Amino acid sequence: MGASPVRVEVLGPLRVLVDGAPVEVPGPKRRAVLALLALAEGRTVPVDDLLDALWPDAVPDSGRQALQTHVSRLRGHLGPAAARLRTTEAGYRLDLGPDQLDVAQARELLDGARAAARHDPADAAARLWRAHALWRGPVLPDLAGIGPIATAVQGCARLRQEIVDALVTAATDAGQGERVAGLAAQAHAADPLREPAVLAHMRVLAATGRAPQALDVGREYRRLLAEETGLDPAPALAELERDIAGGAAGPVPDRVAAPVLPTTRLIGRDGEVGAVHRLLATERLVTVVGPGGVGKTRVATEVARGSDAVTVLLLAPVTDQGAIPHALAAALRLTVARGDVLAACAAVLGDRPALLVVDNCEHLLDAVRDTVGALLSACPRLSVLATSREPLGLPAEYAFRLAPLPLPGPDDAGADPAALARVPSVAVFLERAARARPGAAPTREQLRTVADIVRRLDGVPLAIELAAGRLSSFSLAELRARLDRSLDLLGGGRATGDARHRTLRATVEWSYLLLTDEQRRLFRQLSVFADGVDLDTAERLAAELDPGSDPGSALARLVDASMVEADFGAADGTGGTRYRMLETLRAYGNDRLGAEGEQDAAAARLIRWAVELTAWFAAEVLTEREPEADAVLRREPANLREAWRLARGRGALDEAAAMVASLMDAVAYRDLVEFRGWARELAVEFADARLAAHPRAAAVLGVAAEAAYQSGDYAGAERLARAGLALATDETARSYCLLPLSVAALARGAHAEAAGHALEAAGLGPRTSESYGVAALATAYAGDLDRARALNERALATATSPMLCSWTAYVAGEIDNLGGRHELAEAHYREALGLARRSGATFLVGVATVGLLSVLAAAGRTDDALRGYRDVVEYFARTGNWTHLWATLRDLAGLLDGLGDDAAAVLLAAAAAAPDAPADDRGGGAGPTAPAPGRAEALELARRAIGRNLSPT
Repeated sequence: MGASPVRVEVLGPLRVLVDGAPVEVPGPKRRAVLALLALAEGRTVPVDDLLDALWPDAVPDSGRQALQTHVSRLRGHLGPAAARLRTTEAGYRLDLGPDQLDVAQARELLDGARAAARHDPADAAARLWRAHALWRGPVLPDLAGIGPIATAVQGCARLRQEIVDALVTAATDAGQGERVAGLAAQAHAADPLREPAVLAHMRVLAATGRAPQALDVGREYRRLLAEETGLDPAPALAELERDIAGGAAGPVPDRVAAPVLPTTRLIGRDGEVGAVHRLLATERLVTVVGPGGVGKTRVATEVARGSDAVTVLLLAPVTDQGAIPHALAAALRLTVARGDVLAACAAVLGDRPALLVVDNCEHLLDAVRDTVGALLSACPRLSVLATSREPLGLPAEYAFRLAPLPLPGPDDAGADPAALARVPSVAVFLERAARARPGAAPTREQLRTVADIVRRLDGVPLAIELAAGRLSSFSLAELRARLDRSLDLLGGGRATGDARHRTLRATVEWSYLLLTDEQRRLFRQLSVFADGVDLDTAERLAAELDPGSDPGSALARLVDASMVEADFGAADGTGGTRYRMLETLRAYGNDRLGAEGEQDAAAARLIRWAVELTAWFAAEVLTEREPEADAVLRREPANLREAWRLARGRGALDEAAAMVASLMDAVAYRDLVEFRGWARELAVEFADARLAAHPRAAAVLGVAAEAAYQSGDYAGAERLARAGLALATDETARSYCLLPLSVAALARGAHAEAAGHALEAAGLGPRTSESYGVAALATAYAGDLDRARALNERALATATSPMLCSWTAYVAGEIDNLGGRHELAEAHYREALGLARRSGATFLVGVATVGLLSVLAAAGRTDDALRGYRDVVEYFARTGNWTHLWATLRDLAGLLDGLGDDAAAVLLAAAAAAPDAPADDRGGGAGPTAPAPGRAEALELARRAIGRNLSPT
């Protein structure tokens, strides 16, 4: 163009810069002409439009001449950039690029942020902060009386709203909720009835740990909307409220789980916390060692509070040594569908500085030792803080022994009361006592009694808290008298660590003996649950143990007695209260089960609970209530694992088979790899001819076949499915076997065979929609797209849950993708992704993402596709899902081939040689001639190729 650079800014008072220097434009009409031309964003503004804007009532005879004069003077103001103000036959035009007009720049940043938000919310937030900063004050305040400019001002206000809404969302997703909390509150306060602002404010509050306030905002919005408009809010509000109540809308840090930190004040442990912090600066493994109840967990979590990049692994609910890697994966919020779970966890922890807290190791010492040793070797910048009653026994370990709380000395009886109250053991007692019995500050005599009590309890924090909690029933003097009698049972001194442990046990037993027989029975039976129970389960158990009584009262009594903890609004994905026991108390409850001869009955109850829960899941997951069913199942793996262990250990084959048969959907769509292992484990027994007549044999073999398919073992899937078909005596069992048979055939590229099996399964069981969808997919891959669409319409007509609707949307995307209808395919894939995420169907999230990326690549959106491939390749690599990783690498190779990158041929050769790679149903590319690399080399090759083809921006 040849003209000097010029920039016009309208997001505030009008400002013009030529060659970076501000230029003064005098006169309101001249400034209005410049603003109108700039707001046209490069379009010609007719002369009549300018005249009507400047003189809205009546254009004077001299109006045209005056306008020409203003334009001429504007060119003079623009100086070396005057050529940008052009005169055309229709009117005037100001040539400005998007980066030369702030409002256009803001819009471009918003569009870029929306594209980036799918893959990198932090990048999206950074763009939006730049856009938000472009506003310098009220938009064109001295020109807002001019009609067209007033309209533009309203448009700028709407644009700013969109930017603020998007900024709050992106920053929240990026873990920057605190930074935008004030902005979200201001946007909401500015327009309390604008739903996007309300929802964004609620998300920020939930993400920053203020879920109750978030729910209050939602309730107030409902009230205002009803009062002001008489309308109900959109369904999005109810969905967000459910997420917040269930903990799903909380903060989601980058790749590591947020530690569960206590909210109460830690008393008397500043020195120990500081010492552990200093040790971790030089030692890679520190184990806090001490007797049960001494406060090891509390000190460790306080250390975690002051550390960055922390993952907390709670082992108290884990009873199986082999389940430790799965528990670690859950703590990392990592889904491992295939491969070595521990290796996937190590890959996530990587080589960046991080702290792993492993709590309650003593009952799994050998397995913890192996796990921690492997992680320290694989992750050179990882530090581990463990808690255990004894050291792990690794060479790199520093054992930090935690002593009980400091006690008042025997000469402190006459000490200053304020000084006595500051002794840590006394301070802990007083803090807990104030919650049990609020009242006036203790007298000097009462403080002496407290000092005597905590000395007799040897400063063990758990014992002190349990004893102080009894003040809801006794006076201090009565408490000391009863505690004396309990301690007399020890029959010895209390100087040694073993005696301290006996003192704690006596304190627990003393609290236990204060319960009624019915309350003790409920306490014992609850102790079999490894990870606590929800309110409904607790009350049903109480009612079963003591028919005719009030189950809520018994439960409340256990909470009041500090024998059970009530976690209100527990983040368990379902909302509501969760009832848990401290591990010391749970261990005591298990001991009492044995002493009372109730272990078998308690085990039977837990197993029955697991059978009923999984049966409920199987029924609900195929309805609109699928998200709730998914949340409940994901909340209970520790309890289900314990039930599975007990069922297998007691030879409860019927119950184990019932659990596996109910987990078909979890195995097929939810990447819950542990359940897949149960199915294959049980299938080995059902392959025995002596169990062929078992009524659930066919169903178990069908679920095991699905598990084999998900693991890439197509031959094993077909063998198990055919064995199940030979035993099937009902339609549902046949469908359980035909479906994995169909998808295994589909993976081999046997399209006609896959469609035949799927159509045979249609109508036999509850998964008719899935069956028609598989048949449609096979038919589409075989080339008959019209028939495939007709079959998928039948699938959609019979879909009963979000996951099944997601499945049909994914199949529709595949059909349109094969037919070259890429825009329709993209819409279907995005619909599938939304439904799959809402329903918890993680398998569909993965495959629909790969489909979407192939569409982006075909549409020429290369950078978007490459960034997406980068993310999904890493996701499948972390989860060990090589079957779908090969399919992804094959699609990536097609994109790289179009870019002229030589890596394409090598990746195709690797996929062609991989035994666990599915058939190439999209027919991508010519046969490769390059040598075939292995997994690791192919993965690294893909990473490098993506990096060098991404645009520098």
